[in-house]
Amino acid sequence: MEDTVIKKDTLHGGQFLVRNSTPEDVFIPEEMNEEQRMIRDMVTDFLKNEFMPNMLKVDGQQDNITPRLLDKLGELGLLGAHMPEIYGGMALDENTNTIIGDALGPANSFTVSFAAHTGIGMLPILYFGTEAQKQKYLPRLISGELKASYCLTEPGSGSDALAAKTRADLSPDGKFYVLNGQKMWITNAGFADLFIVFAQVGGDKFTGFIVERQSEGLTLGAEEHKLGIHGSSTRQVFFENVKVPADNLLGEIGKGHLIAFNALNIGRFKLCVLSIGGAKGSITTAVKYASERIQFKAPIASFGAIQYKLAEQAIRAFAVESAMYRVSNLLQEKKAALEAEGHDFGQAKLRAAEEYAIECAILKVAGSEALDFIVDETLQIHGGMGYSEEGTSARAYRDARINRIYEGTNEINRLLTVDMLFKRALKGAIDIVGPAWAVQKELASMPGFETVEGAYGQEEKAVQDFKKIILMVAGAAAKMQMDGKLNLKEEQMIVMNVADLMIDAFVAESLLLRVQKLAGMDKKHSQQVYDSMLKVYINDASARIQKNAADALASFAEGDLLRTFQMGLKRFAKYPAVNVRDERRRIAGTLIEAGEYCF
Repeated sequence: MEDTVIKKDTLHGGQFLVRNSTPEDVFIPEEMNEEQRMIRDMVTDFLKNEFMPNMLKVDGQQDNITPRLLDKLGELGLLGAHMPEIYGGMALDENTNTIIGDALGPANSFTVSFAAHTGIGMLPILYFGTEAQKQKYLPRLISGELKASYCLTEPGSGSDALAAKTRADLSPDGKFYVLNGQKMWITNAGFADLFIVFAQVGGDKFTGFIVERQSEGLTLGAEEHKLGIHGSSTRQVFFENVKVPADNLLGEIGKGHLIAFNALNIGRFKLCVLSIGGAKGSITTAVKYASERIQFKAPIASFGAIQYKLAEQAIRAFAVESAMYRVSNLLQEKKAALEAEGHDFGQAKLRAAEEYAIECAILKVAGSEALDFIVDETLQIHGGMGYSEEGTSARAYRDARINRIYEGTNEINRLLTVDMLFKRALKGAIDIVGPAWAVQKELASMPGFETVEGAYGQEEKAVQDFKKIILMVAGAAAKMQMDGKLNLKEEQMIVMNVADLMIDAFVAESLLLRVQKLAGMDKKHSQQVYDSMLKVYINDASARIQKNAADALASFAEGDLLRTFQMGLKRFAKYPAVNVRDERRRIAGTLIEAGEYCF
């Protein structure tokens, strides 16, 4: 399914901040083609017929059920949907692979096993393996014959992955490496046949290896007792004089960080996809219960407090979903362009994910936090029943919490978002100096009378103003740093403010582009309900952006300079008042009438 039109002017990573996009630039799920719908339905049927009847067994890790379900996905071709055909994969485009993850999202902790196998378990071999390694392992991973795991974290190295102590020493005859050390929180460890392991060659060269389960000296700890994702096998892995053939060195010695970090880029994107798929399933659970639960002689769905919750759930899921499909399309266009230039399948995927590392970090935060909000509100709507293990609310609540921690904590991803932006700006990959200077000149000029045109003129202006606020804050902070008055490496609170500004602006623009594109399409619902979601999101994002910008500016500016910035903030934060009550009522009414998440 490679019919992507290669565009020469596709947005570069992070460039959303200084360049505008049009609705024609984005892919939205409402424009799925027939083949994509069939694949989505295949995943939905798998959930209904294979996963749901075994959900409790998955949670209890009984009957070897998770590996068996992975085998089923292998038979359907879904373990290799993102892999080259030469190794038995389906080589589907990024949008279709996103649809697969989205549809699989409601599978609770099983999604963790799936993501670890198909993502951080397989991609390092595709990205960095030798041809012999790819031929030996990828076909068997794609079929499900082998299950994969990824060993990075250690007791003393979590977010600081390069502080790992596991050691690898080359044998005197040069035939194998001897591994000693331990890894912890290793997903799929209980049933994995293959481990991607990171160790320090000679004690100081961070390097990747492919280690087979039957290797002598490789042992496992007991299953961890976790808050959630009970169906995901999580164990410690111990290496005691484990001999790994030299041919199983992955990538180059001392370049393991490239493997680890590049695997995480796309992992962050996929985590958002699975989170939003799960979030939509949780909203359906909430809508159905609210419509069935009678209190004070009426369904609780008729009460304003519950309608607020249902509407807000839908807004957050729909907004982040808009951003994730926008990024899947950017990934696909970049991959197609790289393949046209002569890069092979794996390298094109690798470099595309690297290009949009900023957007992947943004999505990881936005998706996991939207899911956390949604499962929390679903549980609240269920009241005391939500706290019981009889239903699904408690499980969803527990399972969601891990998403803000792994694939890099949300704090790390916020810091990375801003750090990568500044690094790209310093390298000249993104020009933020020119646009930031233009904002400064605008601040120094007298405000003129602005006319807003078009059906979405106010929303377009609001998004542009969001970007101006970011450029004002980030530009001022960067200048302070250049003048030696600020060290952003030591000012994480300011960096977190800027990251939150970027997240809100990117999601808001993505939502706007989707709603604008929907205006010209046949669709299930009236355009009015989509407009309602857009207005409420922009209204609320505007308030968050004003606060984050004000907090950041007051952290490093004072006196006349601060007053100038505060005037600028007022100037760029003028989205008209929204009757959020009526807009939320419209959204909630649409959900209640449909009896499910229906967007």
